[in-house]
Amino acid sequence: MPKFVYDFTEGNKDLKDLLGGKGANLAEMTNLGLPVPPGFTITTEACRHYLEHGNLPEGLADEVNAHLADLESAMGKKLGQSDDPLLVSVRSGAKFSMPGMMETVLNVGLNDESVHGLAAQAGDERFAWDSYRRLIQMFGKTVLDIDGDLFEEAIEDVKRARGSDQDADLVADDFKELVDRFKGIVRRQTGRGFPTDPREQMDLAVKAVFDSWNADRAILYRRQERIPVDLGTAVNICSMVFGNMGLDSGTGVAFTRDPASGQQGIYGDYLQNAQGEDVVAGIRNTVPLTELERIDKASYDRLLEIMETLENHYRDMCDIEFTIERGKLWMLQTRVGKRTAAAAFRIACQLLDQGLIDVDEAARRVTGGQLAQLMFPRFASRVDGVRKLTKGMNASPGAAVGKAVFSSARAVELAERGEDAILVRRETNPDDLAGMVAAKGVLTSRGGKTSHAAVVARGMGKTCVCGAEELDVDVKNGHFTAPGGVTVREGDVISIDGSSGDVYLGEVPVEDSPVVRYFEGELTTEEGGDLVKAVDRVMKHADARAALKVRANSDNPEDSARARRFGAAGIGLCRTEHMFLGDRRQLIEELVLAEDDAERQAALDALEPLQKSDFEGIFEAMDGLPVTIRLIDPPLHEFLPDITELSVRVALAGDGADAKDRRLLEAVNRLHEQNPMLGLRGVRLGLVIPGLFAMQVRAIAEAAAARKQAGGDPRPEIMIPLVGAVQELEAVRDEARGILDGVRESTGVDVPALIGTMIELPRAALTAGQIAEAAEFFSFGTNDLTQTTWGFSRDDVEAAFFSRYLELGIFGVSPFETLDREGVGRLVRIAAEEGRKARPGIKLGICGEHGGDPDSVHFCHEVGLDYVSCSPFRIPVARLEAGRAAIAAADASGGGGSR
Repeated sequence: MPKFVYDFTEGNKDLKDLLGGKGANLAEMTNLGLPVPPGFTITTEACRHYLEHGNLPEGLADEVNAHLADLESAMGKKLGQSDDPLLVSVRSGAKFSMPGMMETVLNVGLNDESVHGLAAQAGDERFAWDSYRRLIQMFGKTVLDIDGDLFEEAIEDVKRARGSDQDADLVADDFKELVDRFKGIVRRQTGRGFPTDPREQMDLAVKAVFDSWNADRAILYRRQERIPVDLGTAVNICSMVFGNMGLDSGTGVAFTRDPASGQQGIYGDYLQNAQGEDVVAGIRNTVPLTELERIDKASYDRLLEIMETLENHYRDMCDIEFTIERGKLWMLQTRVGKRTAAAAFRIACQLLDQGLIDVDEAARRVTGGQLAQLMFPRFASRVDGVRKLTKGMNASPGAAVGKAVFSSARAVELAERGEDAILVRRETNPDDLAGMVAAKGVLTSRGGKTSHAAVVARGMGKTCVCGAEELDVDVKNGHFTAPGGVTVREGDVISIDGSSGDVYLGEVPVEDSPVVRYFEGELTTEEGGDLVKAVDRVMKHADARAALKVRANSDNPEDSARARRFGAAGIGLCRTEHMFLGDRRQLIEELVLAEDDAERQAALDALEPLQKSDFEGIFEAMDGLPVTIRLIDPPLHEFLPDITELSVRVALAGDGADAKDRRLLEAVNRLHEQNPMLGLRGVRLGLVIPGLFAMQVRAIAEAAAARKQAGGDPRPEIMIPLVGAVQELEAVRDEARGILDGVRESTGVDVPALIGTMIELPRAALTAGQIAEAAEFFSFGTNDLTQTTWGFSRDDVEAAFFSRYLELGIFGVSPFETLDREGVGRLVRIAAEEGRKARPGIKLGICGEHGGDPDSVHFCHEVGLDYVSCSPFRIPVARLEAGRAAIAAADASGGGGSR
């Protein structure tokens, strides 16, 4: 029989798969001798069995009974005992922290009898009845799925009757009344009374934790964070300690470093006479953790000792939840803390300097996604003509501009319409997750840096300002009032600065981030400060470790120059069809309309000098680096007038229609395709229109010769697009080689040029061994390869059904965002293996935008490609991930780190 229950003394931090993050870390702290309330964990295996079979696994009840008996023996009292009750909390705890999971249920074991025993033991009737109403409220909302607003409205009614708006003003009789009211809500909403049997309360809460794994908000969060669906969650049952037993009690959250900036210091929030959910929910505004030194110096000093112990033990910034019960400090949770992108880079380098981690580990601690966040624009340092409304806490950095909305549903609605929104709430809770995902930023009037809004926003990389106390937020009527009587209504544009906490009415202009300016060469590491120094340090190590080179997708000299500044090792895709847009489109029309060789050659002669000039500029920008130029690959309809529009124009003109329009209509009708993406394009177009590819190859060769004569070092690579059969490639290759030889003879300059192909059709991938005999390189066009493998057009289907496929779990992520390893990836792997077998020295890369996706970069390393290519702005991300991929591969093979 598998073991389904572990005491906190039995586990450790490496058992997160089995015990979840909370359980594993509670066990680790227990083993370190830290003050953790006794308890036990039900494993993720039990959850997976329950979700698969719909019932609890055999033997689980007996194990729970045994561990509960041990807990009761250790505590000297029984669960729900009438004169001195043992009470427990029931908390979810998956391997990864998931804000969308079930909220904690505290005080399990209280009922109409044991509440009196709790009051007698605590010497505080108010505390006991407050604890009882909390149990019914949490249990009702979380386990019985009752609308939480019903309980909140009852509390507001009692406070109004008392003439107060503060929970602290309520007395024992008020809480007794709330207990009765809450019981009535439970009966009306569920058709049965609140369960008073302590063990039934615990068992129902455990099942609710398991069920919460498939709650809508949990599914949404897993999809957002790409967490596997089959992990399941553990359940932690922990003996209660009480932070709401008076002013010598309290609860708090602490970070060993600032999770927003990464700076070292004492960060966190504390709330006297409160339970933990009060802090996280942001219902009451907290005091800074440093205030605890004044309130309870002994507990404060002990907490700082524990924080240092945990950070040194985990070798990372830790996030800690604690409770003080009548002067006694208890640790309720620790985990490696979620942090902003800037904090991640700073902390990695700080820990490296402290000798706690090596430089490989520093690179493991950051991601390409975090680097991308640091490259987003930020608000301009000088803000003119925009009214500042207030200042809150800088909970999660970034610049966010959008329409103020006051509900998650509205944020989602605007996002689906392509509009930016800022979600404004008094405080957020797990039900707001969909809106937080959809919104550009989050603004709350309550809560601190450890509130739900702050923690979730940091985890998602969303801009967030919390605790803007001067704002009076009226969610029901859809507006908030700022100091000076300014009212902001739903739909009004606001701007929030998560780095400073500032909130503005209207749209604030943005400017490049210092990290982008560093990559551009505009800022030195000294001028950029500690963040830029940290980025520079990690990037240099990533470049040193990387096996994959990173090239750019670039079609003009300006983008090419920027790509080089961003660290590109060349160009992996120059799309020559992009050079025929604008004024040059007319020349393509003339080429298509040509009725004889002379007209066709005239059009080609007009295009060739323009192409040569384009290539010279790109070769100059990429001097000494390879430049892969794809010969023209347009769906032809993109370069011809719309058939409907042209038909209407000719029809309306009747006999007076322009002769050119008539010829153009005839040509468009002749070339019209039902599916242009699978029609006359790529190598097919070059073979059907004589001289087209020849003109381009000649322009490439002459541009390269001119650059070499000017003292440059051009390195052209000619790529034949959309090849499906080796015979197509051979025909174009032979013609291209003849042209290259002719230019060498006419100029006296030898510029070697590799000739290869783009693998973007499944047939090409499956016949790669044949194609490699005629190709000196392969570049995988993963955008088209994804389309042709899946059998859908990206432009047509993303809006049509992708969202539904994501909801159903058919896609974990769009196959255009991250490479589909099982399908498209397998084709890439087959082609790479067969290509190398046929031509051992063949150069392999990818040039679809997957080249800038972190997960796809790791796949390319695993397959053994030589390079990835992506848009210029994504080059730093790909460089970082190329280095991290090499480190991960060394880890998997048992290779050592570097210091």
